[in-house]
Amino acid sequence: MSEQGPVTAAEWARHRRETTQALPAPLVGMDLPAILLPYQAERLRATAASPLVVDEKSRRIGATWGIASDAVLTSGARKSAGGMDTLYIGYNLDMAREFIDAAAMWAKAFVPACSEVDEYLFTEDDESGDKRAIAAFRITFAAGFEIVALSSRPRSLRGRQGYVILDEFAFHDDAPALLKAAMAFLIWGGRVLVISTHNGEDNPFNELVQEVRAGRRPGKVVRTTFDDALKEGLYQRICLVTGRTWSPEAEAEWRSEIRDFYGSDAAEELDCIPSQGSGVYLTGALIEACMTPDAAVIRLACPDGFDLRPDAERASWVEAWLEQQIDPVLDRLDPNLRHHYGFDFARSGHLSVFVPLAEGRDLVLRAPFVLELRNVPFRQQEQIVFYVVGRLPRFGNGKHDARGNGQYLAETAVQKFGGERIEAVMMTQGWYLENGPPMRARFEDRTILLPRDADVKSDLRQIRQARGVPMVPDKAETRGSDGGKRHGDAAVAIMLAVAAAEADVADYGYQGLGAGGAAAGRRDWRRPHDDDDDRGAGAGWWRAPLGGGLRGGV
Repeated sequence: MSEQGPVTAAEWARHRRETTQALPAPLVGMDLPAILLPYQAERLRATAASPLVVDEKSRRIGATWGIASDAVLTSGARKSAGGMDTLYIGYNLDMAREFIDAAAMWAKAFVPACSEVDEYLFTEDDESGDKRAIAAFRITFAAGFEIVALSSRPRSLRGRQGYVILDEFAFHDDAPALLKAAMAFLIWGGRVLVISTHNGEDNPFNELVQEVRAGRRPGKVVRTTFDDALKEGLYQRICLVTGRTWSPEAEAEWRSEIRDFYGSDAAEELDCIPSQGSGVYLTGALIEACMTPDAAVIRLACPDGFDLRPDAERASWVEAWLEQQIDPVLDRLDPNLRHHYGFDFARSGHLSVFVPLAEGRDLVLRAPFVLELRNVPFRQQEQIVFYVVGRLPRFGNGKHDARGNGQYLAETAVQKFGGERIEAVMMTQGWYLENGPPMRARFEDRTILLPRDADVKSDLRQIRQARGVPMVPDKAETRGSDGGKRHGDAAVAIMLAVAAAEADVADYGYQGLGAGGAAAGRRDWRRPHDDDDDRGAGAGWWRAPLGGGLRGGV
């Protein structure tokens, strides 16, 4: 109660507008890029570049607050500048009110020629055909467009057009129907932004994230965890607005408190990890459905001490092995198909695995064979990779595991075949997060075909969805059919190979071999510069007399 008496409803409404629809004082005078934190600005760049954007985020990091500026810039612009109506759908009316307050704040800062927030009712037919009044909030602009904030009803979008924002999508009562209605906006040049924290692995929101990441639905995914937001200034901005003093120690203490508040829910609420999201990534049935007995796994295991043999002896023996074991499968490759590969490196303990993929006319990726190398010296791994890659018809792209000792072979492959063809991959969690879903989509769609092999299947089964990231855990060590150790090696090589095949690499001119087939002109498939140094896969330097007694030991 004020000194003049009770606060009236009109006075309270005015106070509400003044406090919620005004830019915080410390931010007044800043331009938009300075006001928005990097992850908030990233969302505006994403919506400008892609008609469909999916935003998986932590709780309370200001993502919706930042996107309200996008709504104002969109609806405040003329049609010739890309202006259109913005429709915001939250799962309750309080969310709609909060968004419209944020939009009003941005409008007053950037587009003075706009109306005050208008609360109104519109009617629509419900399931039984009866008229029903729907509450909404609206801001109109001189350009002729408006921002309308509604509660969650799919039919609210029918007959409308523009930029639709579906907020906390995972918590809507009928999320699939809402998304279906929103997709119609894209037909006439509209845009769709789907924002949410996660609400379970089987939720429509997580399914949408996986579809877009896998490339099965066009669009772009942006992701910001609580820690991502902190690194990009969230707590510093909170301190600026609230008048607190920022320090690294204060931020660390605040972070710990927030995580303690969420407890066991922190992974989903703060780290963008859907609940029940740890487990086998590919089922056995899914893997076996994409295997064929027509492709072989070719294995080479070198005995202890082989690396101490003279260079010429090792090179000569491996050259003979390649001609005897690899040339026959290379002869059968279709010279008209593009070929890609992935290579997971190991020197001792685990395996190096080379997976070539031929891209068929039906867009199915087929592995004509798989190479597994155990205890093979560095130089001989280089010899084998250069020999095989140099003979792949219409070679497109290759990706190498460049962690640890694998960086050497990855670097020499880049030098040999060119940086536009070969990528040395540092396989971080972010890389797995980006490339795991497209590989799984291949299995789900039956558009990949691998050798029917128990060890390859076992390796693929080692991929786990750990903390939302599909990767082989550090301790996922198994024993292969030869008794040797494995660490999901074939699975990593397959993921690299699929990523190579999915990469957008331009083709270049080639000449078919004609009736003679690959065998008649195998040397013609050598990449340029095969003979320009002593690391090449050329015709001469590897040749030397076979070392006695070695053939039976490998």
